[in-house]
Amino acid sequence: MIGSLVATGRRRKLAAGTKVGVTLAAAAFSAWVIYANLFTISDPLVLGILFVSGVYAIMFVAIGATPGAPDRVPFYDWALSALSLACGVFFFVNATAIADRISLLDPFTPAQFAFGTALMLLTLEATRRSTGMGLTGVVLAFLAYNWFGYLLPPPFGHGVSDFSYLLDILVFTTDGIFGVPVQVVASYVFLFVMFGTFLAKAGGGDFFFNLAALVTGRARGGPAKIAVISSGLYGTMSGSPTSDVVATGSITIPVMKRLGYTPRFAAGVEVAASTGGSAMPPIMGSAAFILAEYTGTAYNEVVLAAIVPALLYYVGVFGQVHLRAVKDDLRPSEDEVPSALETFREGWVFVIPIVGIVWALLSGYSPTFTAGIGVLVMLLASMLTKRTRLTLWQWIEGLGETTLRILPVAGACAAAGLVIGGLSMTGLGMKAANVILVISDAEPLVTLLIAAIVTIVLGLGMPTPSAYILAAVLVGPALAQLGFPILQAHMFLLYFAVLSALTPPIAVAALAAAAIADEDPFRIAFTAVRLAAIGFFLPFAFVWNPALLLLGGPLANVAAVVCGLLATCAVAAAIEGHLGRAVPAWERALLAVAAVAAIAPVPWLAPLGVVAILAVFGRHAMRMRAEAGQAKTMG
Repeated sequence: MIGSLVATGRRRKLAAGTKVGVTLAAAAFSAWVIYANLFTISDPLVLGILFVSGVYAIMFVAIGATPGAPDRVPFYDWALSALSLACGVFFFVNATAIADRISLLDPFTPAQFAFGTALMLLTLEATRRSTGMGLTGVVLAFLAYNWFGYLLPPPFGHGVSDFSYLLDILVFTTDGIFGVPVQVVASYVFLFVMFGTFLAKAGGGDFFFNLAALVTGRARGGPAKIAVISSGLYGTMSGSPTSDVVATGSITIPVMKRLGYTPRFAAGVEVAASTGGSAMPPIMGSAAFILAEYTGTAYNEVVLAAIVPALLYYVGVFGQVHLRAVKDDLRPSEDEVPSALETFREGWVFVIPIVGIVWALLSGYSPTFTAGIGVLVMLLASMLTKRTRLTLWQWIEGLGETTLRILPVAGACAAAGLVIGGLSMTGLGMKAANVILVISDAEPLVTLLIAAIVTIVLGLGMPTPSAYILAAVLVGPALAQLGFPILQAHMFLLYFAVLSALTPPIAVAALAAAAIADEDPFRIAFTAVRLAAIGFFLPFAFVWNPALLLLGGPLANVAAVVCGLLATCAVAAAIEGHLGRAVPAWERALLAVAAVAAIAPVPWLAPLGVVAILAVFGRHAMRMRAEAGQAKTMG
C-alpha cells in the first residue's frame, strides 16, 4: 500500500543515441532557462508556459509510466512528449491573445479549450510519474472538490463551477499551473540546482565528505559524525532528503556498520542528517525559495533567520550520536580519516563558490542573480586545478543533468499550482482555517499542534515543496488570524514539511536508506524521528521566542542562541539517557522541562532553566571526575 503511494515511474536507461539526444535537448533547455532568467525580462505567464511544456516534453521520454517501464521509449510516450511541445507552442504563439482575454467572461475558442484540457491532463500524468500517487491523489481530490463542491452543504460547499470555469482559473492565469511555485522553480531554484549539479560533477561531494571526516573522523563515533556533517553540507546543495541519503548514505552507512552501529541506527543517523539539509543555509531547499515569495520576505532575510534553528538541529543530532558513541565506546579506524593535505590539496577550489554565494546573499542581490553568480564562480573555480576541470561534454552533461534533476520538483510544483488555484477559486483555504480555529478554540498552542500534524500528514509521500505549499494555503491563514508573524508562522510550516520526509508511516527518506542498510524502513524511520527530536521541538521554540530566528535585539539574540544550545544539549541527553554515565529517569525529565524553560522569552524563567541544566551537567561531570580519581588511586 505505502509502496504504491510513493512509487514513481522508472528513470529509463536510454539507448546510446536516444540518451545523447535527450542530454542535448535537456542541456539546450537549461541554457534557455539561464538566458530567460539572467539576460531578458520574461513575462511570468510566458516563462511558466515554456518552462512547463519543456519539462514535460523531456519527462515523458526520460521517465517511464510505471516502476517496471522498459528502457525503450514506447510510441505513446513520444506522443505525450510531442503533445507537451505542441501545448507550449500554442500557448506561446497565442500568449498575447490569452493575456488580453478577460477571465471567466470571454468564452474559449475550441483550440484554447482543447490545449488547456490537454495541459491539465499532462500535469496530472507528469505528477504521477515523477512523485507517485500520494500527491496526485491529493490533487485529484481537490479538483473533485472544485468541480463538485457545490453539492456539499455549508460551510464547505461553494458556488457552481463548471469545467470551463475551472480550466480558466487553473490554466489560463498565473493563479494555477503557472503560479508562484512554477515561477520559483523556473528561476532561482533551477539555477541553484544547476550550481549543486556542477559542484558534484567537479568532485565537491568528495570534498565535503573528506572535510567532515577531517573534523570528526578520529573522534568516538567518527563515521556517524561524518555522516551528520557531510549530509548537512551536501543537503544544503541538493535540497532533497532522498537524494542526499542516496548520495552520502551509500558511503557513510556501510562505514558506520563496520564501526559497530546497528544497521537501524546507522541508517537513522543518515536519514536524520540528510533531512535537515533542506533547512540548512546558505542555499536550503526549493521550499525555502517558495517561502520567500509567499511571505514577501527577501531571501537573504530567510537565510539569516534559518541559521540558528538549522545549527541547533544539527547540534541535537550530533549530540545524540556522540552520546551513543560514548555509551557504546565506538571508535573509528584511523585509515579511514584523510589528512588535511589530502583534503585541501585540490578541494580548496570548492570553498570559492560557497563564499561567492554567501557574499552575493549578504550584498542583497536577488536569489536569481545570486544563483547565477554561484554557477559562474563554480565553473571558473573548477578550471583552477586539473582534477576538477570539466570538459566541454561534461559541461553539456551538467546542463542536461540539471534539467533531469528538476523534473520531480517541477511536476510537483505544477500540481501544487492546480491545488492553489482551486483553493483561491472556492475559498477553501479560509474555510479550512476557520475549521482549525473552531477545533482548537483559537488557543495558540493547540492551533500550532494541529498545524504541525496537518503539515506532516500533507507531506507524507510527497516532496517538501508540495507539503509546504499545501500547508501554507490551508493552515497559514489560521496562524495569521491568531496574529502569528508571517515569517515565524511560515518557518514553522516549512520545518514540519521538511520533517515529513522522515516521519512514519511513509518516510520517503527512510525508504531510500533501507536499501543501503538492508533494514526495515519503519524501524529506520522511528530511529530517525528519535534522533531528529529536537527538530520537532524547534518550530515551537522559535515561534515562542523569535530571537532564535535572530529577530530580536542584539542582546536578546545572543541570549537566545546560548540558551538554545544548552536546551538542545539537554534534550539530547534526556533522550539518550547518558552523560558519560547513565542518567536516571528523574534527571532526564528535569532536563526536558529545563530545556523548555531555557528558551522561554520570560526574564525569570529562562535563567531557572539554564541553572537546572548546568546543575545536572555539573553533577555528572563531578561524579565522573571523582570516579576517575578513585580508579586511578586503585590502579
